[in-house]
Amino acid sequence: MKNVIINTRRHRGGEASAISRREGKSLLLRRLRMKPTMTAFLYIVLLLSSCTSNSFNQRTVIPEAEWKQEDRIAFDVQVDDTISGYIFGIGLRHLENYRYSNLFVFLHTRMPNGNITHDTIECTLATHDGRWIGKSSGSMRDLLVPLNESLRFPLSGTYHFEIEQAMREPVLKGISDIGLYIEKQ
Repeated sequence: MKNVIINTRRHRGGEASAISRREGKSLLLRRLRMKPTMTAFLYIVLLLSSCTSNSFNQRTVIPEAEWKQEDRIAFDVQVDDTISGYIFGIGLRHLENYRYSNLFVFLHTRMPNGNITHDTIECTLATHDGRWIGKSSGSMRDLLVPLNESLRFPLSGTYHFEIEQAMREPVLKGISDIGLYIEKQ
């Protein structure tokens, strides 16, 4: 490879020296190696800057995949846009040894003005012939259950959502995590 002059650099004494492309790459690599904390910080900033505020996708892990009936999973979502439509749903993971082909949950929503709604939702986890729905990873299934594909939030502000299992079992075994996804259309 031919060394091509790409930059000049001034030393402390004021004299200038040329830096070749090869030397420039090696200088950059040395700087990155010397400051791994800074490299990690820049990577995180780049990653976060690529995220948009047009979506919310958060899940809570259920310890030991045993969801107690009294345990509510809570999420707070800030909504500023009341004009756009949103895709709204539940995301969940379950083990393949889960006993049922569905999951009933109660969704409690507290709106910014204090009004509260309660919904009963059935999440279908398997087809009629018993095949699991969703992506498989080992003995785990991951799926998104759409609830509304054109939801418009009536008020701006913070919405508080709580999900509780409604399967009439004191401890529901096999659900490993559950959450909400909200994406602006």
